[in-house]
Amino acid sequence: MPSGSSFSKVPLIDIAGLGAGDAATDQRIAAELGKAAREVGFLYVIGHGIPETLFADLRAAAERLFALPLERKMDVYIGKSKNHRGYVPEGEEGLATSTRDKKEAFDLAIDLPADDPDYLAGNPMLGPNQWPDLPGFREPVQAYYDAAFALGRKLMRGFAIALGESPDVFERYVTRPPSQLRLIHYPYSPDVVDAMGIGAHTDYECFTLLHSTIPGLEVLNGDGVWIDAPPIPGAFVVNIGDMLELWTNGEFIATSHRVRKVKEERYSFPLFFAVDYDTKVAPLPRFVTPERPTRPGLIAGEHLYAQTIQVFRYLKERMARGEVKLPDNALALSSFGQEARHNRG
Repeated sequence: MPSGSSFSKVPLIDIAGLGAGDAATDQRIAAELGKAAREVGFLYVIGHGIPETLFADLRAAAERLFALPLERKMDVYIGKSKNHRGYVPEGEEGLATSTRDKKEAFDLAIDLPADDPDYLAGNPMLGPNQWPDLPGFREPVQAYYDAAFALGRKLMRGFAIALGESPDVFERYVTRPPSQLRLIHYPYSPDVVDAMGIGAHTDYECFTLLHSTIPGLEVLNGDGVWIDAPPIPGAFVVNIGDMLELWTNGEFIATSHRVRKVKEERYSFPLFFAVDYDTKVAPLPRFVTPERPTRPGLIAGEHLYAQTIQVFRYLKERMARGEVKLPDNALALSSFGQEARHNRG
């Protein structure tokens, strides 16, 4: 079955034992991961070992944050940061193919000190987090981040084994990556019609680890049909991102997805697992053939930043004022995944 097949459901994989030292177990689980990454680009994982209490604590922290008055949340407005961290109010972001998304969010990533050399040098995605003045918020959020990031490392090795590469072929580039965790809140909207909430897109990093509270997520299959991917208790949703599609020259696919508008209040917590900012990502030799010529390489962090500039209002305004600019060779939104394939005809 080729990449981007006409799948009708998202596969579920038990990864218990992955990375525990048994080579046969690693190969078995990696084969399942690889099949899902090639044929669907989305999967559920269970057996990950992360206690449900961490997710519950994260949700409780998010509920407390988003219940604050807007002026309190705007104290840590993302536009006040130099490295894309903080509160994202409704209307701040919007994909090129959609209206403004009815949601609010809080964005954080690896929490580096204020005297970090890359931050001081102006790196747009590295540095300290902008934490709200909310006692008891930072600790559960950081604990969840650390656990999900460790799971991401484990999956990175599993995907490498699935491709027949050294287990550390990708993980060697994971030292200080701008892997972002988003706390997203979709408010209760009793009058909303069932329509698109977040427009169709791919994720810009290697893959995403998602926990959410209610259905709404949809995945685009190879026939252009939207498939539901509702939350499963105890499971993470994992989807392949742009960088793994590029590294594998399309062997793995960054499947386009979107979020429907629903009446119910919804929380969503994606961790976008990235590699180090300066990592040069280009197709691995084994995936370059006469039938599948090599794609141009990208700098992972520059791709992430370029896509972010094109989505967030405060960055678009900075670009209009000449304060920031798109990196050289920046790609347009939706340059990967099924949507890009359909657009190319």
